[in-house]
Amino acid sequence: MKLFILVTLTMVAFAANSILNRVGVATYGMDPMGFAVIRTLAGAVTLTILVVLRGTGGMALWNRKRGAGAVALAIYMIGFSWSYLTLGAGLGALILFGVLQVVMFGWAVIEGQRIAPIRWLGAGVAMIGLVVLLWPGGGAAVPFAGAMVMALAGVAWAAYTLLGRGEPDALAASAGNFVLCFPLVVGLLAIVDMGSLTMSGVLVAVTAGALTSGLGYALWYRCLPQLATVTAAVAQLSVPVIAVAAGVFLLAEPVTQRLLIAGILVLGGIAISLKPSR
Repeated sequence: MKLFILVTLTMVAFAANSILNRVGVATYGMDPMGFAVIRTLAGAVTLTILVVLRGTGGMALWNRKRGAGAVALAIYMIGFSWSYLTLGAGLGALILFGVLQVVMFGWAVIEGQRIAPIRWLGAGVAMIGLVVLLWPGGGAAVPFAGAMVMALAGVAWAAYTLLGRGEPDALAASAGNFVLCFPLVVGLLAIVDMGSLTMSGVLVAVTAGALTSGLGYALWYRCLPQLATVTAAVAQLSVPVIAVAAGVFLLAEPVTQRLLIAGILVLGGIAISLKPSR
């Protein structure tokens, strides 16, 4: 039950990232690159302070795994921000979590993990629900460049998740990843102008970085050692549903029949996948 609560809180934090990014960029006119930079900085500062206050252990910055985690996090942060210049929020989420599913299931197969048929069934039902929920109607063309960038972000987030499975110190690992990720994200500013900043947008970016990203990702790293690869992948399918539900209550988005059907499919698929197999 404790693990279930922690995973639920983590998924809510992930969904809040989408809501905050949408509010910061679309509502407050924040430049996507600027949002990514401030979000990363806020996460790095918050996690570093927590590690220092804890007083035990360090971030162990200079090792191969920390470097890989930082690169994966930077690719995800940048790709997530830039893809929403051309993609709708729903289509972007579908690409991100669809790619994540493929990568993590594929990695589980490569590692020789036995995936019970009930896990495949649950993942399939949940993916159908996501397609029902997020696939754009009216035959709208998918922007190729934006889709490719979001797919790359999905691969990076899958790698970041896989790297966290063996972390003995979730807080230190997350802090180190964010600290090393920040100069990688800032490095793009030498090529791309960060664009306009707004006070409201900056506050939203700081909130996303410090709370829903920094603390949320640290909590995710704490949960991952106790989760099978397939279970971790399927659990994240709940994020788009939570994000849409939050949009209904917080942003006054309409409740539709499609939303209800998709929510039942996704949550039902997760329940099937997490059911203990014989």
